[in-house]
Amino acid sequence: MSKDIKTLFDKHKGYLTKNQIPDRKTYAQILKMVESGKIERLKRGVYSLQNKMSDVMIDVDKIVPNGVLCMFSAWFHYQITTQIPQSFNIAIEKNRKVVTPDYPPITLYYWKKNYQELGVVSQNINGYMVNIYDLEKSVCDAVKFRNKIGIETTAEIIRNYLVHKERNFIKLMHYAKIMRIEKTMKSYIEIQL
Repeated sequence: MSKDIKTLFDKHKGYLTKNQIPDRKTYAQILKMVESGKIERLKRGVYSLQNKMSDVMIDVDKIVPNGVLCMFSAWFHYQITTQIPQSFNIAIEKNRKVVTPDYPPITLYYWKKNYQELGVVSQNINGYMVNIYDLEKSVCDAVKFRNKIGIETTAEIIRNYLVHKERNFIKLMHYAKIMRIEKTMKSYIEIQL
C-alpha cells in the first residue's frame, strides 16, 4: 500500500468514502487494493482498511447515514446487559431503504420517526463520534420490545439501570410516557425495588 493512501485512510480514521478520495488515480489504486484484499469495500462508495474492521466500534454514520446505535449495542455500551451483541444494532427511520455491507454484521431496526429521533446523543466510542440512544431511551427500548428480547433480558437491563450511577428517573419516565410504556415501566421498576 502506498504511503499516500495509508495517510489518507489514517486521516479519516480507517474509512474512506468516494467523496474523500482526491483523484481518479488514487481511486483506481484503491479499487485494485479491493481486488487484492488489502482494502475492504463495505458498501458502494465506502472503503475500509482490513485491520480497521477488527475494532470494537465502526463509524456508524459512514455505513448507515443517520443511523443510531440501539438495542443490544447500546445496552452493552452502557454495561446494563451481559449479552454481547452479535451485530451492530442500528435504528433508522421506518421508510428508509439502506444497503448494508456483508461485514461488519449489522441489524437494522426500522422505527417511526418520533421514536427514532428520541434520546439521540453523540458520543466518542473508540475514537468514532457515534450517534447512540442515551441510557434512559435505551432502557425504554428494552421495555417496549420486551416480548422480542425476552422478559429475563428486560429484567436484567432494568435491574442494572437501577444501580447505574448516571441514571435519571425523571428522564426515564418522560421517555416512557412518550413511548406509551409508562405503566409497564412502573411495574418493572416496582418489581425490581
